[in-house]
Amino acid sequence: MTPEDLEKRVAAFPYWYHRIELPGGVTTPGWAPISADAYRIPEDLTGKRVLDIGAWDGYWTFEALTRGAEQVIAIDDFSDFVGQLKEKDRKAWDNFDLCREALGYGEEKCQRHEMSIYDLKPKTFGSFDIVFCFGVLYHLRWPMYAIDKLSDICTGGLFMESAVADDFSAYRGGLGKGFGSEMVAEFYPKDEYGKNETNWWAPTLRCLGSMVKASGFETVRGWKLTENPSHISQCRGFIWGTKENE
Repeated sequence: MTPEDLEKRVAAFPYWYHRIELPGGVTTPGWAPISADAYRIPEDLTGKRVLDIGAWDGYWTFEALTRGAEQVIAIDDFSDFVGQLKEKDRKAWDNFDLCREALGYGEEKCQRHEMSIYDLKPKTFGSFDIVFCFGVLYHLRWPMYAIDKLSDICTGGLFMESAVADDFSAYRGGLGKGFGSEMVAEFYPKDEYGKNETNWWAPTLRCLGSMVKASGFETVRGWKLTENPSHISQCRGFIWGTKENE
């Protein structure tokens, strides 16, 4: 398709979550990721088998392939509507499929499946060298159970990004009133975090790292998006857990 045709097809979608560079100078009008460099994903993923959980429009799926991944499997259950998105405006895999077509990836090398993180088992897709779990954990009612599921299928590195409670608490005064390095996770039974009813938990970075370590990752590194967030959207933390063979 021509760049003009691609641009029209991109514009026809009512909502884009990811900002993805497509051929012909076309870029989807999403806002995420806020800072791709902050995720610290290795530049070289040659030969790696990657699982991308909560893939949305597929930014990290396609980025892994760009960095040499042998195969990427993307999953999503489309349960997050960012607190305000209407159900009719989230087009499931349509955005992803358009990008996959434009980038020229085949359906075997670049798979996508609608499913829950809780349904992942070693027999489902086998094991993975690398697992991405970005913007997912705080939407889960059973986060530790989910991390255990990821440990069962990850033989190398788990990269996780989540809302964290280091610098924000919905009950202690908001921004700047968080828990610092305490070993806690804050629970939101309604829409206390970002007015989004699908936001259930925000652990501190220390707590999140300890959860990943408890699931079987021997080495865990953690860092925040920024040391001094000025908005709740910047209260994010990253974990990179690795096993002995990584």
